[in-house]
Amino acid sequence: MQVDDLPACESITRAAYFEVDRATFQRSWPDPEPRSEAGRTDWLAKSRHKLATDPGGCWVAEEDGVVVGLATSLRRELMWILCSFAVAPEAQGRGLGTLLLEAATRYGAGCLRGMFVASQDQGALHRYRKAGFDLHPQMVLWGPVSRQVLPVVPHVREGTAADRELCDSLDRRTRGAAHGADHALLAEQFRLIVMDHSTGQGYAYVSRSGGVQCLAADSRKAARELLWESLAASDPATPVEIPRVTSANQWALDVATAARLGIHTRNFLATRHLKPPAPYIPHSTFL
Repeated sequence: MQVDDLPACESITRAAYFEVDRATFQRSWPDPEPRSEAGRTDWLAKSRHKLATDPGGCWVAEEDGVVVGLATSLRRELMWILCSFAVAPEAQGRGLGTLLLEAATRYGAGCLRGMFVASQDQGALHRYRKAGFDLHPQMVLWGPVSRQVLPVVPHVREGTAADRELCDSLDRRTRGAAHGADHALLAEQFRLIVMDHSTGQGYAYVSRSGGVQCLAADSRKAARELLWESLAASDPATPVEIPRVTSANQWALDVATAARLGIHTRNFLATRHLKPPAPYIPHSTFL
């Protein structure tokens, strides 16, 4: 993959992921929409970051000089992460997906563990299972948050670049590998909040609309407090979304119940030689 391939890759993933969302969304949710212009900008920034840190893990498939599929992956210490994987609809059924996944998987040779978020696309799920990945159903917590249910959260503060070592330490304790260079980009796209106290340690990246996009903590208590703080950043008139919660993280369901959020199943966490991390909520791309 080259930088010049990124606009075509963004277009393929935007269309492919939207089709899966349309086929699988809950009827009680708002209708899914294609990736927004802001989302497109974020996707391109993440992809340029991946090309800079892990060029050997980023692949495209071409037919007659046109990009028709892609797979991007990262190595973080001894963890392999599949970030993006899609084939244009008109090019499916020709074995390109298998070839792309094999190329990305070879980049993880020597890694002890693997992890990524999988959509509910049935063909892809079968391919991942054949490749030796365990599939763990994920949940999304969704709904408006009343100010009346928000507790007072002590010991949570704004994070800075000086907290990167703490964040990496928590990453290793929960998921077995640090995010490393990914923290710089995450901090550009989200608000970082941190707990570093005798009662617990943790961090969370909070999205613009509230709710976490990545969270790691050394205890369920610290994780709950960080999640509550992220909910406080939401607009009470606008539903907040906390995706990618596995059953290993029941503490997040306790917060959802207290906040009166809906609990729905959506997508899977695919892991190899790794139990679902906890207390932990992975990022969609960098996990």
